[in-house]
This record gives sequence, C-alpha cells and structure tokens, in this order.
Amino acid sequence: MSEQKISTKCLHAGYRPENGEPRNIPIIQSTTFRYGTSEDMGKLFDLEASGYFYTRLQNPTNDRVAAKICALEGGSAAMLTSSGQAASFYSVFNICSCGDHVVACSAIYGGTYNLFAVTMKRMGIEFTFVEPDCTREELDAAFRPNTKAVFGETIANPALTVLDFEKFSSAAHAHGVPLIVDNTFATPVNCRPFEHGADIVIHSTTKYMDGHANAVGGAIVDSGKFDWTRWPDKFPGLCTPDESYHGVTYTQRFGLEGAYITKATAQLMRDFGSIPAPMNAYLLNVGLETLPLRMARHCENALAVAQYLQKHEKVAWVKFPGLPGDSCYELARKYLPKGTCGVVSFGVKGGRAKAEAFMAGLELASIATHVADAKTCVLHPASATHRQMNDEELRAAGVAPDLVRFSVGLEDISDILADLDKALAGV
Repeated sequence: MSEQKISTKCLHAGYRPENGEPRNIPIIQSTTFRYGTSEDMGKLFDLEASGYFYTRLQNPTNDRVAAKICALEGGSAAMLTSSGQAASFYSVFNICSCGDHVVACSAIYGGTYNLFAVTMKRMGIEFTFVEPDCTREELDAAFRPNTKAVFGETIANPALTVLDFEKFSSAAHAHGVPLIVDNTFATPVNCRPFEHGADIVIHSTTKYMDGHANAVGGAIVDSGKFDWTRWPDKFPGLCTPDESYHGVTYTQRFGLEGAYITKATAQLMRDFGSIPAPMNAYLLNVGLETLPLRMARHCENALAVAQYLQKHEKVAWVKFPGLPGDSCYELARKYLPKGTCGVVSFGVKGGRAKAEAFMAGLELASIATHVADAKTCVLHPASATHRQMNDEELRAAGVAPDLVRFSVGLEDISDILADLDKALAGV
C-alpha cells in the first residue's frame, strides 16, 4: 500500500489490533509489569531487550500514541511527556549540560522563555535570544563554540510569527547543531518541520492535538537524520558510554534513528519521571483521530475573525499569518500552504485598559489560560502567560501590552463574530 495520507494516519497509525484485540488503543493502567525470571527483567535494565517494567519510564498505551505522532511528523522515534513544558525541557537537556549554550528565537511562548532564561540558566545552560527576522549574519554571530542547539516555534505563541526554517536550519547545521522546533500551533496537519530542515520536533499535546482541554501532555519526535557522531565531542551523552546504563553508547546501540529518544527515555524519564498517565494518552489519541477535521475548521474560522477585526474601527492592529498583507504571510504560504492555526492576536485601541474591558464583555469566549481547543477562549498575555517578562522582553517576544490572544474555536462563525461585535461595542 502506498504512503497513507495524514487523515488516515490520525486514525490508524501506531496501533494495529490482531484478531480479537480491542479496536481502540487499550488503556494499560498499571504501574508495573510481571516477568518470569530476574534474567528477563535484567535484560530490560541493560537495554538489551525491549519491553516494559515500570510506567515511570514507559507504558504500552503511551508508546502507541507516541508512535502515531511519530508517523504524523514523519520521524524515526517519539516519546510522550506529562506536559509541553516537560517536552521543551527534555528536548534541550537531552543534549545540553552545565556550561553549554543554546540559540533560541525570541518569539516563543512565555513559559518556554522563562524555562530557558531563568530555570535552565540556574542549571548552567545559557541561552542567546535572537529576533525571528534577524539577518543570517546576526544569527551566525549568536553561536559560540559551546552551542549545542537552536530552538524556535513554527508559529510563535502569541506573537504568531512564522519561523523561517531555511534560515534557522541552515545556520544550525552550518554550526553542527540540531534545530529543535515547537510545532504545537501548526500541528503536523499544517506543517511537518522535518521536511524543512528541522531535526527534533516537540508539541504541547494539550493544545490542538488533544483539542478538547481534557489532558495536559507533551511529545518529542526525532527525525533520525541528525548525525550526532560527526561531532562526538559536542554530544558526548549520545556518543560516549553512559555509565548509568552499564556503559551503553546510544548511537552505537540504537543508531541515529533511535539514539536521541532512547537516551531521553532511559535517562531523563528515569530520573525526572515526567510521564503522562495512560488515561491521558488515551484521551490524546481520541483527539488525534479528528485533528485534520478540526484544524481545517479552526483555520477557516480564524481567517474570518482576522478579516472582521482588520476592518473594525476599534481595533488597532491584527496579527494572523494567514491574512494577506501580514508580515509573515509569504513565509506561511511557503511553509504552511494548507493553513496556519486558529489563533489571532490583535490590539484594541486605547491600550491595556481597553483590551481588558473588551475581554470582560465577551460571553461566548472564555477568559482562560489556555489556547487551541474546541471552544473559543481569550487571554491577555502581558498579564498572564508572559507576566514575568519586562517591557523590553515583551517587545522582543512580539507581545505588545495591548495584545489580545484570541483562540478561535469550532463554534459557528456567526456566533463568534456576534460575540466579538458585542464586546467591541462596549469598549
């Protein structure tokens, strides 16, 4: 059979039941797994056999859902985490340690910025943040001899800038490091970063993949194409023996296709334990089955909202990469020709106070610290998700004080527009 389309993979990838087995991915709600002999279990601890012994590291339900996401992204291996934040942390910490450096796009989610600029800095890992529209020369100047990765978001939350994959991937590879991309807002339905030069893809599955605000989660997918062995001194964790696992060298034992995810599972998940409950993985899979249908509706509704806001006299500006004339419109056409996402950012004339008054006037849309699910929700990032950032950091992240992040849901578009109209009339 030829390569299946993504809508088919959303339903069938990662799990194929045999005769008499459940048609849906079963929930294996067990902390432990029984073995006949200590020798059998010992092989698992030595990474000489595949299997399950403790759900803090791996679980069959989780792995089947991870395999589906891996297929959707076109990767070689994947793992689930308990949150998108855990995925962001693991993706970088898997190849970095104290004394290392990372180049990151400044237009990223506020929680990720805080993780990098504050928490991981305390761990001795430094980050240099560059503007998404920086020149190649400015980007190259950010690299250091100890740089281990480049990080960016396909569509930045909430700045909605589109990552220039060609610029960032070529710079990363020229300096011998991988490009890690957060593909949460686009999902693999609208963008597959591996096809544009990315090496590692992460997701907050809490958002569109789950789609119903049911379960917090994250995912990491490896392309299997970055050759860690070309720079063994730069990536010793993958290219030299791991004494905590009896001297296994991940690239030798598992090849380029499996080394990165195996290390993240065997080492980081073992030590940090940020694994989702099997029930959460099950709920995520339910969401994945309808992902293509929902993304099409999200994008359709969001474009209608952006067009409406663009013409409204009380709206100062609108940011939506799918809107003709947007600064990222051409990049979106290049990398996301099927659509972008369902999030629209805009400013209400009169600044922060008017933005807050507008939000208070909404009835259908909920004020919530969430984004990208079936129900329309709204947030003022400068007062919430990006609250820890000063004005200069906010500007660098593309977050204006008056920015309203409007996550367009799956409701009838006429009802969404009516809600907007009423709220803006009261400003």
